[in-house]
Amino acid sequence: MIDLKNLESSIVIIYNEHYLDVYRFLVCFSGNQNDAEDMTQEVFIRVLKNLPNFNSGNNLKTWIFSIAKHVAVDHYRKKKFASVFKDGFFKQLESDDNKPDEEFEINEIKQIVHEAISKLKPKHRAVVILRGINEFSIKETSEILQCSESKVKVDYHRALKDLKRKLNIDAEEVLTNAK
Repeated sequence: MIDLKNLESSIVIIYNEHYLDVYRFLVCFSGNQNDAEDMTQEVFIRVLKNLPNFNSGNNLKTWIFSIAKHVAVDHYRKKKFASVFKDGFFKQLESDDNKPDEEFEINEIKQIVHEAISKLKPKHRAVVILRGINEFSIKETSEILQCSESKVKVDYHRALKDLKRKLNIDAEEVLTNAK
């Protein structure tokens, strides 16, 4: 699977396969394209440094996302964001399919949802992004977050309950608006 003798070609293949998913996760986590780009670069630097130590019996994707989660949390701790999604990527999304007033309403809803997500505890924010937005399985999420599947279920349930309380809407609506 991973050719340690030809590490350069292995990392190129790994990067090409996983870059976009890692970047999307980090954009959702940080709410900032520039920070997400920097963190994505840091993730793949760490992957490169630690690839010889990777246990081939494990899932490569979950290992990479575990590194991404650690990079995001480290970045969050260093910056101590006042508002993670303030002036973020999601405010800049535009759609040609909607009328301006519909677009404004959609952007407003996205902003409200992402502000509510940004106010969650980091562990709840990570589980909502992984399970609800990126649609990882419970098992994959537990491997990425390095916790039990039961912990993922409980944290996800509590995070959705907290989002519902913050937004005063149904939990299913929360995830529909977050995508």
